[in-house]
Amino acid sequence: MLDAAEAASPVEAVEAVTRELGLALGATAVSFLIADLSGRALVRLAHVPLVSSGQSNGDTPLAPGERRDGEESATALPLDGGPAEQAVRTQQVQVLAPGPPPEGSGRAAQWRVLAPVTERGEAIGLLELFVPDEPDIGAVDAIARLAHLLAFVVIANRRHTDMYEWGQRTRPLSLSAEIQHRLLAGPQTCEAGAFTLAGWLEPASGIAGDTFDFSLARDVLHLSLTDAMGHGVAAALNATLCVGSLRNTRNEGASLLEQVTSANRALAEHAASSRLEDFVTGVVGRLDLRTGSIELVNAGHHAPFLHRGSQVTAVELPVDLPLGLFPETVYRGSRLTLEPEDRLVLVTDGMLERNAAGLDLPQVIRETRMLHPREAVRAMADRVLEVTGQLLSDDATVLCLDWHGGHGRDRRTVHGADQVRASRSLRGTRRPRSARS
Repeated sequence: MLDAAEAASPVEAVEAVTRELGLALGATAVSFLIADLSGRALVRLAHVPLVSSGQSNGDTPLAPGERRDGEESATALPLDGGPAEQAVRTQQVQVLAPGPPPEGSGRAAQWRVLAPVTERGEAIGLLELFVPDEPDIGAVDAIARLAHLLAFVVIANRRHTDMYEWGQRTRPLSLSAEIQHRLLAGPQTCEAGAFTLAGWLEPASGIAGDTFDFSLARDVLHLSLTDAMGHGVAAALNATLCVGSLRNTRNEGASLLEQVTSANRALAEHAASSRLEDFVTGVVGRLDLRTGSIELVNAGHHAPFLHRGSQVTAVELPVDLPLGLFPETVYRGSRLTLEPEDRLVLVTDGMLERNAAGLDLPQVIRETRMLHPREAVRAMADRVLEVTGQLLSDDATVLCLDWHGGHGRDRRTVHGADQVRASRSLRGTRRPRSARS
């Protein structure tokens, strides 16, 4: 598999690897299903039929949900609570007994295997295989391990091509959305021994400048959630300046207060030169992984929420001025000591806007507590979309941090995911067959 990945171009690497994988496992067909940017679908990419039907790509009509660009095909498969969503949620391999073969496929009934393609809790997608015989537990375990390896192939090769991102985009992005998307941290989930972190941004129709960011040092986790004033390209550019400044000073080893002060000065100077009254609100934090003590700065933003035990409370922080109003503003840091099993949730205006007045956010945080942060942030965004009738007037962004404690201990993983922390199987569904380490 590694030889195939290195020999192929970045555009063809995943296809080459899945072909080798299919041949090794005796599969009749194998596909890579990449997670859609909306978080609500998987997209079938690099489908490799190992038994040719004699038809070329151009001879076949578009399937439901399929897009094509030249020789590339991407078919969106909405998550509907079925086996694919089960595999993503539980991070366990699904083995499905044969059903009727696809009409006109000329293929006998096949066993279907869905294996999570995951790296440090980041659900990149699924590996889908069709095999003629039921795989035994050894084969299932091999498939799970190879799917984990495929995650690294995707991560390494997507840096060199837009093909994977093209497949993920089931809806077009505006220019401001493109800028905003590029600002976000590469992965949106991170599992480590002491914590699990996930973020989600649900964009409004007019992009409103929300961002979240995080970076892990040896003993420190940096995180931020910011909301730039206004909408469109201007807000996206203001957000770019803010996040760029925070990253720049962070990389220079600046303290949390120095990072915030520098970002404020950069935004204020830009506002003065452009004669615009732009500003950014946000919460910026720095977590000491050795002690669980987190230092937070609130720059004119909503208070974070803390879920501890059965209670959800707002973390009362001194509220300083938004970033960019006055270059001489002095910011204050406050400390909170996290306890094992605490969940800290940061949100932007869109989660609390007037259209979402019917949403009891503390109750939603309680209801989603048993979900992995990866699913919890999307579930919170779904609830906001539900109460607003799918019409957000402001970006809705969530950053969710679970604190486990025990920094320095190894993470307990099975093929890229900590299954103990994974979300439970959806109600009313059969417990999936899984690969065990």
